[in-house]
Amino acid sequence: MIFLKIALLVLGFVMLIKGADWFVDGTSGIATKLGIPQLVIGLTIVAMGTSLPEAAVSVTAALKGNAGIAIGNVLGSNILNVFIILGITAVIVSVAIQKSTLCIEMPYMILVTVVLILMGRTGNEISRLEGIVLWILFIIYLAYLFVLAKKGKQEDKENEVTTATWKLITYSIVGLVIVVWGSDITVDAATYIAKSVGLSERFIGLTIVALGTSLPELVTSVTAARKGNADIAIGNIVGSNIFNVLFVIGTSSLIIPVIYEPGFIIDGIIAIAAGVILWIAVFRKLELRRVWGIIFLACYAGYFAYLFM
Repeated sequence: MIFLKIALLVLGFVMLIKGADWFVDGTSGIATKLGIPQLVIGLTIVAMGTSLPEAAVSVTAALKGNAGIAIGNVLGSNILNVFIILGITAVIVSVAIQKSTLCIEMPYMILVTVVLILMGRTGNEISRLEGIVLWILFIIYLAYLFVLAKKGKQEDKENEVTTATWKLITYSIVGLVIVVWGSDITVDAATYIAKSVGLSERFIGLTIVALGTSLPELVTSVTAARKGNADIAIGNIVGSNIFNVLFVIGTSSLIIPVIYEPGFIIDGIIAIAAGVILWIAVFRKLELRRVWGIIFLACYAGYFAYLFM
């Protein structure tokens, strides 16, 4: 059985890589045809699409009355998104960041994480009322993106895409389906393997499940960066982190109050620290360089060691 799970794990990775490749090609092509900035596509379609595994895991857990897993999944994924995904992406290629991301999206990502922790500190749960607040913050974020998209349409179209629109849409849909499906296979296989060697449920939730649900972001960001679509790479991560907190936790808490265990306070602080460090890293040069990628990976290594304690 263990060998079958290892084979499925490899299959899941292959699906993620190929699916992300098609998804980035499709969405970036559609963005160019419509005159929508790559940044907006990264912050919306790509970010939300690659966050579907987190949403599926957390909402399913809430429906089954085990909403506590939602917090660990989201915090673990958000920490991974910054330290591992942007770390690996920056080591491969320097990632340029637009000024709006530095001045608006990153601070908003940090803000909503602070709001989540403050909510968790009051009553050790995210109530339905607090879930409504998170959804209001999500709607505000979507309104900002709408304004950003309208501004983008006024810009000149520098690149022309010759691929037929229906093909781009097909690439996007098929790519996204394969990415989500591959993530599901990968998470199941990795969790089974982890349990077989005696790792704890909390460790699995904050690392393996978080990594599994973040694999779409990892592959999509690296693929986008290598193809020169850096705005999608960085926008994907920032957008995913905002989406994870506001939509995933907000929706889960509307179904059933989400338990916020005291142990998650430290994980929440680390998630905030990750956002602040990212902001500092790109503040002067508007670019995430290789040296910061190495620092990010070292930070996650320290966090990983903490989880073993």
